Amino acid sequence: MATAASLVLPRIAGYDFESGADLSNTAERAELSSAAIKAFLNLRKKWGLNEEDSRSLLGGLASSTFHAWKTNPKRTLDQDTLTRISLLIGIYKALNIYFGKPWADRWITLANRGPVFVGRTPLAYMIQRGQPGMIEVRRMLDAWRGGQ
Repeated sequence: MATAASLVLPRIAGYDFESGADLSNTAERAELSSAAIKAFLNLRKKWGLNEEDSRSLLGGLASSTFHAWKTNPKRTLDQDTLTRISLLIGIYKALNIYFGKPWADRWITLANRGPVFVGRTPLAYMIQRGQPGMIEVRRMLDAWRGGQ
């Protein structure tokens, strides 16, 4: 039987919505949040993101909240923020599989002439488009990895 999430959320290659975390459940979000925050803070260092871009990727996270994460990542994220971090981790993983170092960490900030980005960086594209942009980048990278 289909869940509400499987009916509403777009399909992402390699992700099974039937067995994924229920991010509408506060207890599940609480269980995932601390690790997600730590992963995002590590990811932003590897990608060389400044604070403003980091907060923008997360939907305009307040500066005070972002600084609080650094000192105490033990908190419960909302569904939107946790979803964004999940997408970014998937993008990070796909880049490392497809390109390897050092290009995997540089790709996000390099201008791209491809039809999706039209001269923009993938970072600027995802900041401008939000979650839909992140989903599109993730799908594109997954297609590249799969040779589709």
